[in-house]
Amino acid sequence: MAKRKKFQGTGTAVVTPFKKNGALDEHALRELIAFQVKGGVEALIPIGTTGESPTLSTEERNRIIEIVIEEAGGRIAVIAGTGSYSTQATIAHTRHAKELGADYALVVGPYYNKPTQEGYYQHYLAVAEAVDLPIIVYNVPGRTGGNIEAGTLLRIAEEIPLIVGVKEASGSMGQIMEIARNMPHHFSLLSGDDAFTLPLMAVGGDGCISVVANETPRLFSDMVRSCLRGKWDKARELHHKLLPLMNINFIESNPIPVKAALAMMGLIEEVYRLPLVAMSEQNRSKLRSVLTELGLVEGK
Repeated sequence: MAKRKKFQGTGTAVVTPFKKNGALDEHALRELIAFQVKGGVEALIPIGTTGESPTLSTEERNRIIEIVIEEAGGRIAVIAGTGSYSTQATIAHTRHAKELGADYALVVGPYYNKPTQEGYYQHYLAVAEAVDLPIIVYNVPGRTGGNIEAGTLLRIAEEIPLIVGVKEASGSMGQIMEIARNMPHHFSLLSGDDAFTLPLMAVGGDGCISVVANETPRLFSDMVRSCLRGKWDKARELHHKLLPLMNINFIESNPIPVKAALAMMGLIEEVYRLPLVAMSEQNRSKLRSVLTELGLVEGK
């Protein structure tokens, strides 16, 4: 069995850059990874929601993971998104991630088919029994249509050794606190909402799988490390500084704003795959103002 690893720190949910013709932009992806590594994050998460995972072919998924692992070069962890609404497809994706050399798999709660709490448990048990790779659960009811309740998550954490953490994006501080109070020592509690990171860590969490780190890897990872070191004044300062960007990143469906921001910063082409489309001009203006205030782009 793979060694259980407790993850702490910042993991960036990396966007997937495309060329104007819609193909994967491998050069831009490598540049993004270099930017993240230089920015000091502790992990990279390809093939998540922010990476437009539902629109990617199996070949593209594997190629993206391969590139991210190459560019990470063993310096930081790679947590590959492998979840699906199908347990068998999730097992296949997770097996490919392990073969490519990922350090962990990020497995979202099955979406659309809305399993019961027992169904969630059996799903994660089946994946863990099939593939010897540490797994981080991703609970995001706003995307999946169902919440993995604290009791179910804690049962998973206690009874399935390869489940080593959760990316918790329920938006419920009550649920977050219940998990923090009762989770086993080996388990990582990670925020799935950038703006919740500081309060989550204040009650015993371990970090965040972040969208805003795409744009500001240094500032956000410094905030998380400040929390881990008990430097709460510094952490609050950085939290308040980044809060407008954390919020504007969700003014339209993620990853529309963050990809628009990265394009304004000159890091990628602003290309989405349908059904995602470019953000409205009104919101684009608001985004540029926030980026300008942070010094990420020049004002006009």
